Amino acid sequence: MDWREEGILLSRRKYGETAAIIDVLTRDHGRHAGIVRAGASRKLAPVLEPGNQVDVAWRARLEDHLGSYNVELVTGRAAMLMGDRLTLAGLNAMTALLIFALPEREAHPNIYDGTLTVLEMMATSPHWPLAYLRWELALLEELGFGLDLTTCAATGATDNLAYVSPKSGRAVSEAGAGRWKTRLLPLTPAMVGAGTGDLEEITEGLRTTGHFLTTRLAPSFGNKPIPPARTRLIDLLILRRKKGTE
Repeated sequence: MDWREEGILLSRRKYGETAAIIDVLTRDHGRHAGIVRAGASRKLAPVLEPGNQVDVAWRARLEDHLGSYNVELVTGRAAMLMGDRLTLAGLNAMTALLIFALPEREAHPNIYDGTLTVLEMMATSPHWPLAYLRWELALLEELGFGLDLTTCAATGATDNLAYVSPKSGRAVSEAGAGRWKTRLLPLTPAMVGAGTGDLEEITEGLRTTGHFLTTRLAPSFGNKPIPPARTRLIDLLILRRKKGTE
């Protein structure tokens, strides 16, 4: 069994004295692990950094075997992302969530494309946190836990939507919230492609997506905790937001 494809390197861990096991996200083969011979060498270690775009050739005697990879670097974005504390946190949050949430060897081309877009924005644009928020929404949608942010669950209205029901995942308008608004989650304009996309809108939106990652996604994986890398990213975004208002 063998195949070759380009992908995003998600993780690397040592295997034996000189080899490494890597997780790669590809468009057609999903999240796929394999052994890289001499993966701990000086030559290959910089190539096998999370966030790098790599060309991988996978081979195994049987399809259900771990298999081995030959790896060539396509785009070495890891060093650039690791040079900034916030983009490093974003990279760590994305790779950790993908490893946590995606079943092995199950193709999710939309998630692959979205992940690639956010990583490229991290290297080129200061507005990538907004794209990251939309990426978390897309991840929930892709895995069957999507939110309905189009109409009010209480009134059917499509305007003045300001909240999300923590139980149903549906939008709620100001009028529909009534006395229950303190129990609802924020629906920020950034979550629906509107507003200014500032850090307050983004971090409030991440509070909402975090609720559903914890209460809907995590239970489907045996209630494992959401990776702490995500919390570290949000803490840095909140810190940056506070510094911007001082």
